[in-house]
Amino acid sequence: MSPSRRALPLSAAAVLALALIVALLQVGRADAAPVSAAAGRLAELAGDAREADGYAYALRDDTGRTMDAAEIRQAEDGTYLAVYHSVLGDDRFHAAVATSTDLRTWTRRHDFGPGTHQATLAKDPSGGWVLAFERDPRNHIAVRGYASLDALLTGNADRSFDAPRTLSRCAEGTPAITAIRGTTIELTGHYRSGCDVDRQLRATLKDFTTWHAEPDLALDTALRSWGSGGNIGDRSPVMLDGRDLVVIEGQRLRDDFASWRTYVYDPARRRADLLTVRTHGGSTAVANPSVSLLTAPDGAPSLLVSAFIPQEGAADGEAGQLLFWRSLSD
Repeated sequence: MSPSRRALPLSAAAVLALALIVALLQVGRADAAPVSAAAGRLAELAGDAREADGYAYALRDDTGRTMDAAEIRQAEDGTYLAVYHSVLGDDRFHAAVATSTDLRTWTRRHDFGPGTHQATLAKDPSGGWVLAFERDPRNHIAVRGYASLDALLTGNADRSFDAPRTLSRCAEGTPAITAIRGTTIELTGHYRSGCDVDRQLRATLKDFTTWHAEPDLALDTALRSWGSGGNIGDRSPVMLDGRDLVVIEGQRLRDDFASWRTYVYDPARRRADLLTVRTHGGSTAVANPSVSLLTAPDGAPSLLVSAFIPQEGAADGEAGQLLFWRSLSD
C-alpha cells in the first residue's frame, strides 16, 4: 500500500476524533463532575430511601389496586392527591385518582376508564386542575381540565383534548405537565422513534384546541451519554433552589426492565447526572420517577420521591411503587 493511501485512514481518524471532541464540548456528557449545586442537592435528598423521614413500599389504594407510576400533588387544604394506574382483570390499564392525609394510606376516588395510564396532574393557577395521561389504543396524549378539586375527584371534566400523533405513527405518551401559562399548557412526553425506541418530546396545548410537539434532542443526548441505549421514558420536572431540574428514567438495554436507571437533568447545562436511589433491601432498578415539593404529614417542607421498582432486580417486598420523603432542611 502506498504512503498516500495509508495516510487517508489516519486523516479520517483524526477528523472523526476532532468531531467527537467538539461534540462532547457542545452537549452534556457523563462524567464525575456534578451538573450543578442544585442537581447535587436533589441527588442527595432523593438518593437514599433509608434516610427518609417516611416511606412506603408496594403502595396500594384502599381497594387493593397497585398504585403504579404514582405522581403525588397536594391540594390547598393539605390533602395529598395521587394519580396512578393499575392493570385490572380486563387486562387493561386504568388510571385513577386517590386522596390521603398521611401519604401511606390512600382512598381511590375515581377511575378514568380502561386504556388510561401514565397520568400527570397540575394545579391550574386560574382555578381547578389539569390532568394528562396516555390513552390507548392508538397510544396518544389526552388532556382534561377540571374546574375544581371536587370535579377532579368525580371525573367531571369541563375541557377535553386528545392530541394527534405527529412525531410517531406508533405511539406518543407518558406526559408530564411542566407549566400552565394562561390558556397554554406546556408538557413533555415521549414518542416511539421509528416505531422502535422511546425518545423525548416537548409540546404545547393552547386553548384546548391547538397542539404542537417537537423532539427534545438535548435531553435524549444527555441520557444516551450515560449509556441509555433502550427507552428514554418518564420524567418529572422540579424547581429546587431556584433552578429548573428534571428527574428522568433511562433504560440501558432495550427490553431489559432490570436495566432502568434514574438521572437528574439540568436543562440549562444540557447535562445529566446518575441518580442512584438506594432502598432498604438493595433493589437495583428504578423506573417512572416523580418528585414533588410539599408539606409532609409532620408539617415540614419536604421533597417527595415516587418511583416504580420493577420485579426484575427488586429486593424482597420492594417490587411495586415506592414513596419516600425528606425534609428540605436535611
